[in-house]
Amino acid sequence: MSRTAYRATLFHTLADPTGAPAAEAWVHHPDGLLVVEDGHVAAFGAYAELAPTLDADVAVEHLPGRLIAPGFVDAHTHYPQTDVVAAWGSQLLDWLNNHTFPAEQAFADRAHADAAAAFFLDELLRNGTTSALVFCTVHKASVDALFEAALARDMRLVGGKVLMDRNAPAALCDTVESGRADTEALIRAWRGRGRLGYAVTPRFAVTSTDAQLAMAGEVAAAHPDVLVHTHMSENLDEIARVRELFPDARDYLEVYARFGLAGPRSVFAHCVHADEGVLTRMRQAGSAAAFCPSSNLLLGSGLFRLKQACACGVTVALGADIGAGASFSLLHMMGEAYKVGQLSGEALDPIHAFYLATLAGAKALKIDDKVGNLQPGKEADFLVLDPSATPLLARRTAQAASIDEVLFALSILGDDRAVERTYLAGRLAHRRG
Repeated sequence: MSRTAYRATLFHTLADPTGAPAAEAWVHHPDGLLVVEDGHVAAFGAYAELAPTLDADVAVEHLPGRLIAPGFVDAHTHYPQTDVVAAWGSQLLDWLNNHTFPAEQAFADRAHADAAAAFFLDELLRNGTTSALVFCTVHKASVDALFEAALARDMRLVGGKVLMDRNAPAALCDTVESGRADTEALIRAWRGRGRLGYAVTPRFAVTSTDAQLAMAGEVAAAHPDVLVHTHMSENLDEIARVRELFPDARDYLEVYARFGLAGPRSVFAHCVHADEGVLTRMRQAGSAAAFCPSSNLLLGSGLFRLKQACACGVTVALGADIGAGASFSLLHMMGEAYKVGQLSGEALDPIHAFYLATLAGAKALKIDDKVGNLQPGKEADFLVLDPSATPLLARRTAQAASIDEVLFALSILGDDRAVERTYLAGRLAHRRG
């Protein structure tokens, strides 16, 4: 067995800090020790308590001034949209037609998909994201490309082929039959390999017929270890279009529920305009919401009511939503989420923000038994964060009197430069510079 140990400030969450006492929700060791053994966390605690328990041959790397935290978990993003980050203009439906759909057609070329997948995953790691729930395109090979690249990096990643049989360019439409065949083949080929998982992925109700949504529900039911990943209630024009296409459904969630797509393995991106009744039914179903503040702001979609969703008992996690989202950094998304909250009169606590980017994401993806914090026995996906990565960060955090202040400064002033190292299952996967 191989053992390594790291001495630094340690921080992780154990539970939703909005619903548990601080002593039960998070752990902070100003002088801590993380011990990693064969890719898993062997110990996490105070240096003074753990150091005497180490064998003499275990080297301890001292990282003064650094903060060790769990790897970030991105609950919603699109790897094929990397090349349309910072595309100007329009709201959701026009943005799809003008930017997203043209970009996704290029993924018919496997070489293009391979190059995009490699760049995308390296950007995740550079920004401290160790796990993610990822949209591919309608092309089966786009999933193969992403999973091959993730397997090579040993990332715990969940993805899926887009299902889309209407209201999209012909080159991006499949059929009920081809969508089922491709999805089943991909599940057989990739589910459970390395640290990979699969998600049945209808783009959204606008681009799938009743028959395709029914098929997606049947495939999900037949494979109880796969997720369902789609969009819901992002934009008012989108919601109006869904109402036109499904006039007998009481709301957007009901569209998915009638086809078996709203359950405990479902992750709905955005939910910006979901009201209390919808959120309550999501909680009853066990479904999660991915809060994507950057894309919601850039597309003018609206302000997600985080406190309302949490009060309704919905699991909420952060999503970068590349490419409508403007950054791969979940540090940046924490800052954007804070700003959204300020506009709604809801200040986001920095401890809660880190929970949304780590353990909450793992809960949404149903991988919280493996990652999301650094409890002993879990996979050692972790970050070495540098609170002095830039002159302004260094000046601000030097005055911080608590871990809350350090975390908040990182969320407002931090980006990829604050991620000094990223580890996957105890192995160094990225080092700054």
